[in-house]
Amino acid sequence: MSTNKDQELAWLRTISGELATLTVTRLEDTLPWYGSMPPSRRSAVGLVAQTGISSFIQWYENPGSTPWIASDVFSSAPRELLRSISLQETLQLIRVVVTVVEERVAPRSDSLREAIMHYSRDVAFAAADVYARQAEARGLWDARLEALVVDSILTGESDDELPSRIAALGWHGDGEAAVLVGSAERSVDVDQLRRTARHAGADVLIGLQGTRLVLVLGRMAPPVKDPAAPPAPPAPEEPVRTFLEIAGRLADGFADGPLVLGPTVDNLIEASRSARAALAGVAVARAWRHAPRPVLADDLLPERALAGDGLARRTLIEQIYEPLLTHSAELMETLWCYLDNGRSLEATARELFVHPNTVRYRLKKVSEVIGWNATGARESLILQSALIAGSIAQQGGRRPAKRSS
Repeated sequence: MSTNKDQELAWLRTISGELATLTVTRLEDTLPWYGSMPPSRRSAVGLVAQTGISSFIQWYENPGSTPWIASDVFSSAPRELLRSISLQETLQLIRVVVTVVEERVAPRSDSLREAIMHYSRDVAFAAADVYARQAEARGLWDARLEALVVDSILTGESDDELPSRIAALGWHGDGEAAVLVGSAERSVDVDQLRRTARHAGADVLIGLQGTRLVLVLGRMAPPVKDPAAPPAPPAPEEPVRTFLEIAGRLADGFADGPLVLGPTVDNLIEASRSARAALAGVAVARAWRHAPRPVLADDLLPERALAGDGLARRTLIEQIYEPLLTHSAELMETLWCYLDNGRSLEATARELFVHPNTVRYRLKKVSEVIGWNATGARESLILQSALIAGSIAQQGGRRPAKRSS
C-alpha cells in the first residue's frame, strides 16, 4: 500500500505543472469575471490555483497537515486580491480547480478520488475562514477610523487627511451635515442606529465616548444611474426630511436625557461647528424645563450664552442683532419696546405713539428679516438675549469676530 501511495505521489508531482495549465485554461473558459481582471490579478489568481494543487499533493502525503496546508492556499494571494474578488468568486475558483484535478487524477485510484473530496471540503472551509478574518479585521479598522473622524469633528482639529479618511469609510452623505449629541448605554445597538438612519435617508458616523453618543448626519446621495440601463418606471418621490425629523427617528437609540441637534453646515468638513453647538447645548439643556427632545442647539442660545458659550453669543449677535440694526432702527426700537413691555401690543403702541396694528406689522417685518417670531414665549427670550448681547458688544466698542467655517 505504501509503495502505491509513493508512486501516486511521484506521479502527482510530475503532472502538477500540467494541472496548473489546465486550471488556468478552464478559468478563462468558464469564469467571465476572471477574463475581465487586469493581468496582475489574473496572475495572482493563477498563483492561488497553483498553490492549491501543490498543497493538495502535500496534504495527500500527510493528511494530518490539514489545518495549515489548506489555509496556506490563500497565504500566497496579495491582500488586494481578497478585496477584489468575493467569497462566491473564490468558491467558484475552488470548484474549477477541484474539477480539473478530479477529472485528471480521480480515475487513477479510488483513494485519490476520496482524497480530492476531503481536501476540497477543507479548502472551502479555509476560504470561509480567511474571508471571515478579513471582514473582522476590516470591521475593527473601520471602527477605529470612524472613531478618529468623529473625534476630529468634535475637537475641530481636522487636517488635510480628514477628507480621505471620510472617503475611506464609504461616506454617502451629500452636501449638508449636522451633529446630534446625547447620552447612551455602552450596549447601544450601533447597527440599529445605522439602519434607522438609512431608512430615514441619511448616512451616519457614530462615536461612543463613555456615556456620550455622537451621531454625525448627512443626507444620502441619490444613486448614480447607469446610462446604459433601460429607463425604470418613475418611483414616487419621498419628501426630503429635515435633520430635525431624522434626529427624531433616531431618538429611541439614545438613553434618557438631553438630545441636542447642532445647526446645519454646508458639508462634513465643517461639521465641527455643528458639533460645538450641540455639545454646548447638551451642557445647558436641562435649564429649559420643557425642552423638546431632540432640541435644536440654536433654540438653546440664551442658556448657552449665559453659560459663557462664545459661539452662542456670536450667533445671537450675527443672526439677530446685526441684521436688525442694519435693516431698520425703527424695527429695532419696536422690538425693544415690545419685549420690555411684556409682549403687550397696546403698551408698546402707547410708548411709541402708534396704532397697535402698526406694532403688529413691524413685528411681522422683524420675523421676515431674522426668521424669529417675537410673539412666541421661547423665541422672545432668544430675541431679548440677542438684543442684550448685541448692546453689550456695541457699548464695549467691539464687533464680535465672525464665526470660523
